[in-house]
Amino acid sequence: MANIVWHTKLRIHLDLTLDDLGHEEHEGLWDMVYGMDRMYAARAVPVAERDLQCGGVCQEAGVVAPMHLRMRNERREAVHERREDEDRHTVTISDEHKAYQERILRAAEAGGFCGDNEVRTRVGRSWIQTDTLIEGADGLRVGWEVQLSTAGTDGPRSVRARAAKAQKNGITPAWHTDRNDYAHRHDTHWTRSNNLPAHVIAKIGDLRVISGFRKLDFWHCDLHADHPCPHGVRRCGKYHATPVPKDVLFDDLVRNTAAGTIVPVQFRTLNKTHRFWATRADHNRYNDLLNNDHQLPAVTEDVRTPSRASHNHPTCRPDLTTTASVTATPTTLQTPTDRPSGLLVVQPTAPVLETTASQALGESALADQARSANAGPESLETLIELQRAANAARNALQRLSDHEERERQQYVLLEAAQSAQAAITRYATSQGLNRFDVQQTVRGAAHDT
Repeated sequence: MANIVWHTKLRIHLDLTLDDLGHEEHEGLWDMVYGMDRMYAARAVPVAERDLQCGGVCQEAGVVAPMHLRMRNERREAVHERREDEDRHTVTISDEHKAYQERILRAAEAGGFCGDNEVRTRVGRSWIQTDTLIEGADGLRVGWEVQLSTAGTDGPRSVRARAAKAQKNGITPAWHTDRNDYAHRHDTHWTRSNNLPAHVIAKIGDLRVISGFRKLDFWHCDLHADHPCPHGVRRCGKYHATPVPKDVLFDDLVRNTAAGTIVPVQFRTLNKTHRFWATRADHNRYNDLLNNDHQLPAVTEDVRTPSRASHNHPTCRPDLTTTASVTATPTTLQTPTDRPSGLLVVQPTAPVLETTASQALGESALADQARSANAGPESLETLIELQRAANAARNALQRLSDHEERERQQYVLLEAAQSAQAAITRYATSQGLNRFDVQQTVRGAAHDT
C-alpha cells in the first residue's frame, strides 16, 4: 500500500492522507477517481489499465507499479497489483534490529523457552507480524517488537493499535527501543537501553535496561511520608503506591517476562495512565491497594529479584573492544590470552562442573566435525546432537548453586545454545522449511533420546 498515487490520465499526484487529495481546486476529486476505479473493477478491467500507478517509492525508483483503490474501516487505501512492488516499500531491517532479535532468542533459550523471529499469526482475514515471539510458561506468549526508528502514535498501523491488536489475540506486547523520546510515551509498555552498535548488542555481556522497569514503593500518607499526596491534599491518611525507576538486565527481563514473574502494569494517576513493567509481586500488591487503600497490602514473596549484581562486564562499557566476528572455540575452555574482552577469566574448580562442561563441549565438537565432513548444510542428526549438547549444559547449570560456578556454566550454555540455534537457522533456510517447525522437531528428538 502507498499514500501517493499517480493518475496517468489527469497527470497529477493524489495524496490519500488529505481530504482533497492535495488538490483543493477540484471539488469531489476522490469520489470521481474512486467511482471510476470501482466501475473498472465491475467491468473486470485489469489493474494495469486503470490509470493509477504508485507515485511514491516505486516511481522514484523508475518502476511502473499499477495500483487500485479500496476503502477499509473508512480509510482510503491504494493497493499494489504485484507483491514485489509492495515489498519495495518495506523498510530494510538494520543490523542493530537483527542483533536484538538474536539476543532475545538466545536469552530465552538460556531460560528454557523457545521462540522465533518474524512470526506471522493469523487473525481472522488479516495477520499479526511479530519481530520475535517467545513461547513462555503456561501458554504465555510474549511478542517483542524492536523499534529503533520513528513510530507513529495515531492510526491503524500506530504503536498503540498494533499493541492492542496483539494483546487482543493472546500476545503480550513488549516494545524495546534505544530512543529517549519513547520513554515519555505511554501508548504501550516501552523499555529502553543505550544506543549501541550491532556487534556490541549481540555479544555476551550485561545489556542493561535503563527505562521502562519500575519498583513500586508502598507508603502511608501521613506527616512522616516522603512522597506528596497524589490526591493534591496535605495528608489524606490513606496508603498509596509510587513507581520508582529501577535498572534490570535485558536478558533477565526477557526470561522473566516469559516466565510470568515480570508483568506489564498500568498505573493510573488523576489525569494519566503510565505503562511500565514490574514484578508480579508488586503488581498483585498494587491491585490489592486499589481494592482497599485504607490498609497496607501484605508483602508477597517474589520468585526472583530481576535486578542483581553481576560479575560480567557491562555491554555498554565505553572502552570495550570487540569485533562482530569474535566467537569462542567450543572444544576447550579459553585461556586469559584468547578469551574475548568482556568475559570473566576463570577456570572451573568443581569436579561436577568439569565433567558436564567437557561433555557438553565434546558433543559440540563432534557435531562440528560432522559438519566439516559433509561439506554442506547440517543434517537433522547433527542438529539433534547440537541440541543434546545444549540440554546437557542446561541440566548442569540447574544442578549448581555456587555463584562463580553458575557464571562459568552459563557461558558454556550460551555457547552451546547459540551453536544449536545457528545450525537450525541454516538448515531451515537451505531446505526451505519453517524454522519454528524444525526447532520443535529437533527439540522433541533430543528430549526423547
